[in-house]
Amino acid sequence: MKLLTEDEIRGILRAADDIIAAGGRTLLAKILKGSREKKVLQLGLNACPVYGYFKSEKLDAVLDKIDWMIDHDFLDIEYSGKLPMIIFTERGWEIERDQRADEFINEWDQWLAAGKESPDMYYLKDRNRGMIWLLLDKIQETGSKKYIPYLREWEKIDYKKVRARIQQVIRVLESGVPDDGKTAVNRNDAINEALKGSEPNDIDLRCIECGDYFTFTVGEQQFYKRMGFVHPRRCESCREKRDLEFF
Repeated sequence: MKLLTEDEIRGILRAADDIIAAGGRTLLAKILKGSREKKVLQLGLNACPVYGYFKSEKLDAVLDKIDWMIDHDFLDIEYSGKLPMIIFTERGWEIERDQRADEFINEWDQWLAAGKESPDMYYLKDRNRGMIWLLLDKIQETGSKKYIPYLREWEKIDYKKVRARIQQVIRVLESGVPDDGKTAVNRNDAINEALKGSEPNDIDLRCIECGDYFTFTVGEQQFYKRMGFVHPRRCESCREKRDLEFF
């Protein structure tokens, strides 16, 4: 399968964000396909910003793109009982939390343009803490005092550590000292590096029976991951011997 574009990678990650550890490959594909299936609508997944992103594609083609994301270390599968759930890899989350923070700032800009004075900030409470720190960093980097009223509203409802960081951001914005931009540049470099993904490779494993190394191919890795199996602990020869002994 050909490489996915940056926009496609970001689109799939954004859709996955709405069902992380709560849905699998097929549900993710249906969001991206723009399915009108009852479950999709009941869960409100049609409100996802990238709902229908691949509406012109067949469902199997969308699933292939999701599998590409898994194979290239943007997404992974985690089993909840017997159910395979989509989760972020470290690389995938680094990209998604960055674009999700930008999404929140864009939303604030829209509210400000519409003259919305006191938005309910409870929607930010109990979010992933790493993403919240990043959001506050990005707000601070803007140097714009226009966000201070919203920060004060947010400060009223969140936990002590978050309130302390919000207060710090407010002080920086009130000071008018411009940001040097170095942190943003470094972060963008890291995001661009993460977007490259990693090519899957064969790996060598050591057999616990005979001690010899054996190759665990890319295809085998992908199959094991889909099925929720752990890596094989024995080489093929030792596995065959155990099967013969069993029978």
